[in-house]
Amino acid sequence: MVPAIFLPGILMPARVRYAPLLAELGSPADAVAKELEVYAGDHVPDDYSLRTEVDGLDRFATEHGYHRFHLYGCSFGATIALAYVAVHGDKVASLALDEPATDFSEDDRAAIAAQEADKLDALPEDQRMQQFVRSLVRPGVTLERPPDLPPSAEMAKRPAGLAAAARELREYRSDEGGLRAFARPVYYSYGSLSNARWEAMATRLETLFPDCTVERYDGLHHLNTSHQVEPQRVAAALGQLWARAGD
Repeated sequence: MVPAIFLPGILMPARVRYAPLLAELGSPADAVAKELEVYAGDHVPDDYSLRTEVDGLDRFATEHGYHRFHLYGCSFGATIALAYVAVHGDKVASLALDEPATDFSEDDRAAIAAQEADKLDALPEDQRMQQFVRSLVRPGVTLERPPDLPPSAEMAKRPAGLAAAARELREYRSDEGGLRAFARPVYYSYGSLSNARWEAMATRLETLFPDCTVERYDGLHHLNTSHQVEPQRVAAALGQLWARAGD
């Protein structure tokens, strides 16, 4: 069985983010959630870049003996997955993306700049989260207050990680040729209440990838997303994706 690696977004630890989905996939699936490199140390490194995540993912796969694997990412994790495929596409059996933080297109960079989400690192830490979460949904969407988490050294690094990620969304340039050359099956999901960027991204990626399936999840958005709310449906979609990819 081809193994699968799951990459989280910038805010929630992978083991928490993917607990419902991994439980739904069950023991027959060789699936593992990988934490982000940006939080590997006591502090977010000054020289952090998306290449840090690409190299870390490649090292993780090698250490686990994964010569070829399925790759799933949500939000910033999906952007890392795209950056990885552009460089190491031959190692990825299939790619699943849930609302990437960016697809590296100039259209998406312009959309991010227009809503000033790329200025997060200039805000005080206590204001970053508020502006960030509002930028993720369509105007008028009511956001529920997130549950209060107990203070921890791990969660205390999230504002700095968010600022580092925002810088990389502006500065990192991926190889579009490497993405176009990826002929393996791709699954892209987005919520109907998410920022319109992700609906536009679906159209671009359908054109970019030779074999791309897009699925919309009605009533959901980036902060209340498919693999958390409808893990059974996502698990079924991944099963179909993986079957198409073959051994």
